[in-house]
Amino acid sequence: MFDFTPSPIAIQLGPIPVYWYGIGYAIGLAAAYFVMVWLARRAGEDPDILGNGIIIVAVAALIGGRLYHVIDQWALYKDDPIKIFLPPYSGLGVYGGIAFGTVAAYLYARYKHQPFLRWADIVAPGLFTMQAIARWGNFFNQELYGPPTNLPWGIPIDCAHRVQPYLCPPGSDPTATLGEHFHPLFLYESISGVLGAVVLIWIGFHLRKRLRPGDLILLFFVWYGIVRFWLETFRVDNWTFFSVPVAMIVSTLVVIPAALILIWRHRRGHPLDEPASRPRAATWGAIGRPLTTEELEVLDRQETDDDDEDDDEYDDEDGDQGGDEGGDEPDRVESDAPGATSEPDHPADSVTPAPDVTAPDRAADPETGQTPA
Repeated sequence: MFDFTPSPIAIQLGPIPVYWYGIGYAIGLAAAYFVMVWLARRAGEDPDILGNGIIIVAVAALIGGRLYHVIDQWALYKDDPIKIFLPPYSGLGVYGGIAFGTVAAYLYARYKHQPFLRWADIVAPGLFTMQAIARWGNFFNQELYGPPTNLPWGIPIDCAHRVQPYLCPPGSDPTATLGEHFHPLFLYESISGVLGAVVLIWIGFHLRKRLRPGDLILLFFVWYGIVRFWLETFRVDNWTFFSVPVAMIVSTLVVIPAALILIWRHRRGHPLDEPASRPRAATWGAIGRPLTTEELEVLDRQETDDDDEDDDEYDDEDGDQGGDEGGDEPDRVESDAPGATSEPDHPADSVTPAPDVTAPDRAADPETGQTPA
């Protein structure tokens, strides 16, 4: 059995502690970004859109996730509300993050005149990736665990982090684990994230002809909602509404509509979808309707113009490099001709003319060996 209880602090920078929870969130966000950039190129969309977009969406998701967690765990903050805004910010609610992040992503896509549903499909595997990594922050905070278990992957929880009804006897050492182990719910959610990302990426490559834009994000909602509903059956410290965990209610309200919308969108005679922004470069995600002859001609002209611009930039770079290599001195051409001097590259530059090596020979002085002037 696993008997290690971690510290929530990774490093201490003077008076400032750096928590594993924050590191996990940052690493998960970075991994999600790279996954989304990789998929955006293969989906025929411009990956540069993600540069500022991911920051805006991440901040919105952080605010929403924190708000959901505070409402969920209000008992921890009601006596000292200032803790809501103070480090280590341990605790984020996924549904709150998804809600706020989705709104921010939709508004950003509208602002950039981008196809929201196609970008939502690109983001879906990234969400699973981030979830798989960031959930390990709960391990270091000793939170998001279930009831006691004898399974080999059970984790110990010290007395300082126990919740009802798993509290230690009065007077117990806060660092003691009493030999008990608990279900690692964060691990189950992390594994679900890995599997979900792999499945969605595989579907995007192998079932392109059957996909419509938005299918993958709907599958994400169905997948995560079912997993979260199941995990809530293990928890005892959750936010409830009439004795029903709110996360179960939200999961139900997410899974059923998402599944119905997914089925309805694939009804017979459904409208055709617009193709990707760069359909010829797309190898992942929904294909969309065929391009018309006029659209193909426009696409050909755009690609030709892009190639010409790239060639012009390449020529300009070569010209700049050639000027730099020459320095301030004019380039000269070496010559083996007797008495010849090197010529500058630019004919407008004035140079001293070379001596006339073809002038008729004069007789040399027999005593001195010199040619008379």
